[in-house]
Amino acid sequence: MSSSRFPAVVDDVTVRLIAAVVLVIGVIALATQQWWLYAVLAVDFSLRAALGPQASPIARLVQRWIRPAVSAPKRPTAGPPKRFAATIGAVMTVAATVLWVVALVTGSSGATAGVVVIGAVMVLFPALESIFGICVGCILFSGLMRLGVIPDEVCLECADITKRRDRLVAERTGQQAA
Repeated sequence: MSSSRFPAVVDDVTVRLIAAVVLVIGVIALATQQWWLYAVLAVDFSLRAALGPQASPIARLVQRWIRPAVSAPKRPTAGPPKRFAATIGAVMTVAATVLWVVALVTGSSGATAGVVVIGAVMVLFPALESIFGICVGCILFSGLMRLGVIPDEVCLECADITKRRDRLVAERTGQQAA
């Protein structure tokens, strides 16, 4: 069992709403060239990946104010792939922040170009998640599990799809999953 406070199961609707907030921040950063916003996202992603959604200001904002206004029922999904996706977001936004600082200090247009490229990815990935429910980090997580890089124990539900099916059937019938 991990010492992380990241939940084993998360609400996919909430995750998509968090991605929508990240998307908005990413679009603002790119459109206005306010690269410091990547530092804000880096802190948020790092907190979420390391300590769970309760440590993330964006996740807390969504859970407290946005999710209650959305009438869609909860859709449980495995937490470990979402944590992996948050870790990818942390790495990307930390890299963008470092490149921004390098560009600030050196005036390097190459560093600024790197920030823009990462910024485009940080718009694309949350757009795919929030609009279409496609989690790129989760797809990578699944591939790494199939390759044996990530052991099955990290996400038993991911390794055995029947667990998810049994849980969904139990939820529909109001019974306890086996």
